[in-house]
Amino acid sequence: MQINCGVVGVGYLGSHHARIYSELDKAHLVGVFDLNFERAREVAHRFHCEAFENVEALAKQCHAISVVTPTTTHAEVALQLLGLGCHLLIEKPLCVTLSEAEKVAKMADSCGRYVQVGHIEHYNPVTSFLETHVNEPRYITADRLAPFSPRGTDVGVVLDLMIHDLGIVLQLVNAAIESIEAVGVSVLSMGEDIANARIRFKNGCIANFNASRVSLKKVREIRVFQPNKYLSLDFMDQRGHLLYKEGLELKKEEVPLHKEEPLKVELGDFIDCILKTHQPKINGWVARSTLAVALQITDLIRQGIRE
Repeated sequence: MQINCGVVGVGYLGSHHARIYSELDKAHLVGVFDLNFERAREVAHRFHCEAFENVEALAKQCHAISVVTPTTTHAEVALQLLGLGCHLLIEKPLCVTLSEAEKVAKMADSCGRYVQVGHIEHYNPVTSFLETHVNEPRYITADRLAPFSPRGTDVGVVLDLMIHDLGIVLQLVNAAIESIEAVGVSVLSMGEDIANARIRFKNGCIANFNASRVSLKKVREIRVFQPNKYLSLDFMDQRGHLLYKEGLELKKEEVPLHKEEPLKVELGDFIDCILKTHQPKINGWVARSTLAVALQITDLIRQGIRE
């Protein structure tokens, strides 16, 4: 059985959604929509589907749709598509406010439709390894740096980049938050472009996050310290190592990871959720919880800038 799929918003990332749907055995790419119709026609031609002139026409022929539009439009587009009966994969962050996120999650529940949110690193082999090897984290550092690009600057760097690591760390630590400290600086956009956050959890774990979108190079790394063990992993290269205590010595092992394209795994999981009728790993409510922490960090940063 194949699921009829579509993509709303086919810029850089949306075009990859279209590509992958066209490659998945369980998906049939029906078509795409973009406000720039010429762009939609170009992507549709490349992946042998139809360019639709409006969202409603696309939704009528699709069971599942990826929403890859600017974050500020996510709620409006998602609510419209849910009302038209579609399951949705919404790129992260889910929305720009908690009230919008709750509206989307509640409507999905009331419509009996799935909403999966594109926290792509949850589908990275690095995260799968962390989920099976992290059981008593005491200190975590996460660094996510990227060169500047106008894409994504409708939100600050916390919602743009740091939110990836926030979601993973919240899952790994699995404890209530005791306190948050945060600082940030605007460099090239209206929002913060560099940010640091320090979260203290009630179980004693501390996590430190660095995010920048004005870096000279890309970095996507996480380090987790546990009693007698230390893990260092690279999300981008999908590799890393494990240091552990053996007697009075410290041993090093390379982490055995099978490299995969996280977006392909993510979209494949989205299709499986629909076919097998089970909630996505990162549904609207899980994404809303991560968004709440990201917005708290953003508020702390902007309070500091105003002061």
